Amino acid sequence: MTATTIISIRDLTKKYGDFEAVKGISFDVFEGEIFGLLGPNGAGKSTTLEIIETLRQKTSGSVTVNGIDLDKHPDRIKEIIGVQLQTSGYYPGLNLTELIALFGGLYNRRVNPLELLDSVNLRDKAKAKFKDLSGGQKQRFSIATTLINDPRIIFLDEPTTGLDPQARRNLWDLIRQIRDRGTTVILTTHYMDEAEILCDRVAIIDAGRIIALDTPDKLIDKLVDTGFERPKEVKQANLEDVFIQLTGHALRADA
Repeated sequence: MTATTIISIRDLTKKYGDFEAVKGISFDVFEGEIFGLLGPNGAGKSTTLEIIETLRQKTSGSVTVNGIDLDKHPDRIKEIIGVQLQTSGYYPGLNLTELIALFGGLYNRRVNPLELLDSVNLRDKAKAKFKDLSGGQKQRFSIATTLINDPRIIFLDEPTTGLDPQARRNLWDLIRQIRDRGTTVILTTHYMDEAEILCDRVAIIDAGRIIALDTPDKLIDKLVDTGFERPKEVKQANLEDVFIQLTGHALRADA
């Protein structure tokens, strides 16, 4: 079965004066996949995503999202994507239900706040303020806001940074559920175990160029084929597995 391309990037560049942050990169994202854009700080991954999200102007190249040319119809692209907000994007005086209603109005969408909160296991926090949520709850609500306009694609920027292992794994489950409902997910993360477990494919970007793009398994196999060996024997579990096994995987009220 041939994968359907939902995002197509060709020869994308972004310059700031004499500095070239993105250096002619090209890649495709397939419909219904979790696609990871990985790289060290300053590699150009955030700039690339912000261009696709219509938040930043490109210098040259082409961007097509669900068949829509970014240069011709950026507003139509905005209608079919969901972008994770930073915590500063939430009005402190409103509870979660009121925030969802507000964002629904901005998108001109009729939204059932409780159904949306149900989808991220936050119905019991409907009357809570965002600032009173735990780290994991804040991230789940942040992801919920990306779903308000029923997007074809959502963008998640380091969604599990700062979370404890239980909250992190529960967020992984949520991201998979969103993908399984047919939504394409593009994420950035500095956690390579997270990318390996979640992503169908990853692109590794460094100094403004894509240096590898494939499934995590194939990238690992290519490295092993070079004769690479870890300096330490790999065990069948790690310390995070121990933590989860001892403390439980179930979603806790404060996760």
